[in-house]
Amino acid sequence: MSQTIHVIGLGAGTLDQLPLGIYRFLTNHKNEVFVRTNQHPVIQELEEEGVTFKSFDHVYEKHEQFEDVYQDISKRLLEAAQQQDLVYALPGHPFVAERTVQLLLEHADEHLHIEFHGGQSFLDPLFNALKIDPIEGFQLLDGTALKRSTIQFTNHLLIAQVYDSFVASDIKLTLMEDLPEDYPVTIVDAAGSKDEKVMTVPLYELDREGTFSDLTTLYVAPQSSDALTHTFNQLREVIATLRGPNGCPWDRKQTHESLRPYLIEEAYEVIDAIQEEDDDHIAEELGDVLLQVMLHSQIGEDNGFFSVDDVIRSITEKMIERHPHVFGDVEVDSADEVTTNWEAIKSKGKAKKETLLEGISEALPRLLYAQEMQKKASKVGFDWGDAALAFEKVTEEIKELQEVIEKEDINEIELEFGDVLFSLVNVARLLSIDSEIALHRTSQKFKNRFQYIESIAKRNGVELTDLSLEDMENYWNQAKVLRKGEE
Repeated sequence: MSQTIHVIGLGAGTLDQLPLGIYRFLTNHKNEVFVRTNQHPVIQELEEEGVTFKSFDHVYEKHEQFEDVYQDISKRLLEAAQQQDLVYALPGHPFVAERTVQLLLEHADEHLHIEFHGGQSFLDPLFNALKIDPIEGFQLLDGTALKRSTIQFTNHLLIAQVYDSFVASDIKLTLMEDLPEDYPVTIVDAAGSKDEKVMTVPLYELDREGTFSDLTTLYVAPQSSDALTHTFNQLREVIATLRGPNGCPWDRKQTHESLRPYLIEEAYEVIDAIQEEDDDHIAEELGDVLLQVMLHSQIGEDNGFFSVDDVIRSITEKMIERHPHVFGDVEVDSADEVTTNWEAIKSKGKAKKETLLEGISEALPRLLYAQEMQKKASKVGFDWGDAALAFEKVTEEIKELQEVIEKEDINEIELEFGDVLFSLVNVARLLSIDSEIALHRTSQKFKNRFQYIESIAKRNGVELTDLSLEDMENYWNQAKVLRKGEE
């Protein structure tokens, strides 16, 4: 034998707004009516008509998380429904901002039937109170589970279930990540009832207002795109405009090939900013790298091959796949295990390479190219394994270089010099040093010190060519003292 739960929507306002059929259903019901909360204008009026209610308000006091509250309420309803048919009433419409209804539906089967009976949602009186047209685009979100990533600020934004100042405070902090602290927001309480209140306050004062209840909704007017320059969608729109028919001639003529040097250049400028330990500069330079990604993605979209969505999808799926210890049930004890798993997953499904050293990009700077080759060879044990042993090889290669220099054979000198560099890369790798970055830092250090010599000569009205080597050495040593942080 199946049982039935009758879910009743009590509407958003007073008894006068309750449909006649719902009114008759409730007043003719002889047993108690379960109600999620008695904090609703129509409850008291129905009680005066003889309807008795059993509220779940006390359940809210038992739990810290709203999801736990809703789980508890639905569990109690399901247990009660095993004994007899029952009526469950709630504010507004059963399918608007009612988590308990969704939980009950998960248990509906041949033994439990759930019937729904009308109920005006709070949205209609809310639109009326705010004088807004939803056709312009609106978003309804749960204030108890608000996530920044889901908010669409270009729409009319409605945040429901602002039960108290604690929820309001969480909402305020979330919104202030994107909105100015004085952005006007509107609090609407008991929309459609005789107790309706509408109040607009600066965002930073939101949680200082005492007008919060089960019937409170927050309204945030749409933001213009000009105020959303920090969002990804706005960046994408800007790049599409630059590449569009009325865009920038320079941006429109770029190709993947023409942009190649800029990506390398911008990456090294990020490294410079990191070396400077300048957070603002790092953010700026990372933006320049992102610009290159967006330009390449827009070119791909313009040509009909791929878009930035494909770029994001590819890296997102890769990160999930290669981190089963985070997104799956694999357990790891160290970073080394993570690396081992990464390489195993990376090679899975790929065609077997004819040689271990395939797949290294020929576009890499040669120091980095040498480093990557050595890494791959080390995976099969072809490695010194110790920086001290590798350094002995450097000494050996330097000796061989000295020998061929005496022979004055430029071809042999070049080869032996390359061996020295290759051996030094090996030492660096075993010391966990990136050769490319190390050389970049040294080059920058040389540049700074030489520019110091230039500045001294200019200050003294002397040409560089008129300085002796001894003078330049002295100025160089002064620069070393002044720039100790480089040592």
